[in-house]
Amino acid sequence: MKYFIQNENVKKIVFILLAVFCLTPFISSPIALLLGFILAVLMGNPFEKSLHQYIHLLLQISIVGLGFGLKLNEALEAGKSGLILTVISIFTVMILGYYIGKILKLERSLSYLISVGTAICGGSAIAATSPIIKPSTKQISLALAIIFTLNSIALFVYPAIGHWLNLSQEQFGLWCAVGIHDTSSVVGAASKYGNDALKIATTVKLARALWIIPMSLITMIIFKNKESKVKIPWFIGYFILAILLNTYFPFFDTLSSGITVIAKSGLNVTLFLIGSTLSIQTLKTIDFKPLALAVFLWVFISVGSLLFIMN
Repeated sequence: MKYFIQNENVKKIVFILLAVFCLTPFISSPIALLLGFILAVLMGNPFEKSLHQYIHLLLQISIVGLGFGLKLNEALEAGKSGLILTVISIFTVMILGYYIGKILKLERSLSYLISVGTAICGGSAIAATSPIIKPSTKQISLALAIIFTLNSIALFVYPAIGHWLNLSQEQFGLWCAVGIHDTSSVVGAASKYGNDALKIATTVKLARALWIIPMSLITMIIFKNKESKVKIPWFIGYFILAILLNTYFPFFDTLSSGITVIAKSGLNVTLFLIGSTLSIQTLKTIDFKPLALAVFLWVFISVGSLLFIMN
């Protein structure tokens, strides 16, 4: 494909300048994602091969930083409010994904990856269960492409719907944590809506992410693979530690607001980097049947959780 900018050095300079620009308060989370996507379309991603490991690291650091903006009682209250909805939504999505996948005659592995990515936490859940399921590289790439595409749409659609329905900060934060797949998009959408929504969304989503552990064990039984190791999201422990430090050590009160601002900026850069990994070529690889399954599950969990929260 012929890009607007050809020179590799110029590409790298433009990429770095835009990434730095995303650190400023002028850029919101959705715009950061959109900038990354536009950049990928116009000139490609000059750092594509080495970018994925930095995306995960920067996301984890940013989330831990957001922990310094929370008190323990706030975190416990948020976690409690989302527990029932989390359990119901995870098992409902997994069961629906199984049966609809069979109706659509999708490969079992691909159907499972899309279902677990929708049910728990997007790309992280797909990455955690892939070594157990042992799908083809194409199936993993396809599942990730679909999930990331829907995440990108959610980052714009959710805040608009939230304002249209006059959802409270608590309602929107909880809805984000349940209805949006990836943690990055959950936090991005919630931060655009408000600080209280961000606190609730981050806490509930990370509590939801811990379901990767039991789901991985269940996956081992379903696919009869006892040799694989369960990937534990250890960074959630650091997030909890940040909350405890901010709650019980007054010294952090003076630092918490600054750390939170830096963490939000880090999140914007993360979303910019995620956007830059999407491209027209990636979107063209998406087939209709797996897309239909993913969209159905996403709409189901979005509408179902919203009705549950509002009533």
